Amino acid sequence: MAGLAPTLLGVVLLIAIVTVVLRTYRVPHPFAPALAVLRGALQLAAISLILSGIISDPLWVGVGLAVMFAAAVATVTRRIGATPRHAAWVAAAMGLGVAVALLVVFGTGALEFTPRYVLSFGGIIIGNAMSIATLSGRRFTEGVTEHWEEVEGWLALGGTPRQATRELARRAVYFALIPSTDQTKTTGLVTLPGAFVGAIFGGASPLEAGRFQIVVLAGILCAGSIAAVTLIHLLAPVTRRPAPVPG
Repeated sequence: MAGLAPTLLGVVLLIAIVTVVLRTYRVPHPFAPALAVLRGALQLAAISLILSGIISDPLWVGVGLAVMFAAAVATVTRRIGATPRHAAWVAAAMGLGVAVALLVVFGTGALEFTPRYVLSFGGIIIGNAMSIATLSGRRFTEGVTEHWEEVEGWLALGGTPRQATRELARRAVYFALIPSTDQTKTTGLVTLPGAFVGAIFGGASPLEAGRFQIVVLAGILCAGSIAAVTLIHLLAPVTRRPAPVPG
């Protein structure tokens, strides 16, 4: 435990600074980042204990990925509209994106099909697909709300609900992919991504770590683009002004 003291001190100071900055500027929910770090720390502690026992077992790796996927679907659903219909759409969109990425990567042999790689790659892809789906869904709903007069105009002129929101849908997907696209473009120049650094710390050579990282980045863009396009395609037929997006 003594070895954890500097880590705990550093994390506490970082989050204290975040909280002070947000409270000083009177940002809503200033304690949200602190609570997120606390929750993340507890979850990482739990998953670290669990992974030590399942990382070499294909069955339990599958169970672990299923739990991650269910949690991701629940998170996106809560962010874009917590209804059974939204949950089904999110599950379908994310499931398709993640499945395609996994099939391509392990089907081509880009990564070795072992429980360790399946768990690490699958977990990263699910997490990033969740973020992209959330951004696209929220951006689309906000865009329709802000440009509702335009949407109504299309509908009044005889346009279909999908035609009325077509450009808003395309922009939502584009903006949702910007963070992942920028991360990919600046990898090695501005940032050293977590998968690369983690592989280095795990004893892999820089070349091997770089190979793993570029596969991860390509997989994120593949899964994210499919998830975003599929989700927005399902959300796009709008005939009435959407309810405000959840906070």
